[in-house]
Amino acid sequence: MRIILLGAPGAGKGTVAKLLTEYDESVQISTGDILRKAVKEGNELGKKAGQYMERGDLVPDSLIMQIMEHRLQEEDCGKGFILDGFPRTIPQAEELRDLLSRLGIKLDFVVNLEVPKDVILDRLTTRRTCANPSCQEIYNVKSNPPTPEGKCRKCGSPVIQRDDETEEAIFNRLETYNRKTAPLINFYEHEGLLKSFESLSSNDTVRGIQRHLASKR
Repeated sequence: MRIILLGAPGAGKGTVAKLLTEYDESVQISTGDILRKAVKEGNELGKKAGQYMERGDLVPDSLIMQIMEHRLQEEDCGKGFILDGFPRTIPQAEELRDLLSRLGIKLDFVVNLEVPKDVILDRLTTRRTCANPSCQEIYNVKSNPPTPEGKCRKCGSPVIQRDDETEEAIFNRLETYNRKTAPLINFYEHEGLLKSFESLSSNDTVRGIQRHLASKR
């Protein structure tokens, strides 16, 4: 499959993407992943991106698109890919459209995950993350709690609530999403690629995506 996942913070994009990779071995790709990979490899693009990241600056779209172009041509993308949370803006979507056309790659469709705001707020305020940078296992104090001592069940490190997952921070993130990213829904609807799914259960959402994918083949 070759799809894009859209959805507000807390909509479950990462979980859905991970489950979909098990369906047909498509690879999950996020902006953060490709930037970290490029920096780790130490190639020319990675070095440029690393300079921005070290300063805490945003990596320019032009550089992100160059790294994305390189990533999409790697061997593992031959079986398909799932773009998790990218593009984030209309200019990125337009550049991605041109890039895919240049590479001769056709998207199957664009998935829009719909989740009520109260559900998103509950998901993110109850989420906890392992403090170990090498682990970063995700927990939920209601549905998937860490140990009773507040430790990661995978590596034993303390789990924390991230600064961007307090209620105030979440409202700010949702406002940013609505302002910058939500317009992509109209963009891809106009392109004839959009398909929306209610995402209250990741497993149900994945089954719906799989059915829609099968109907297009």
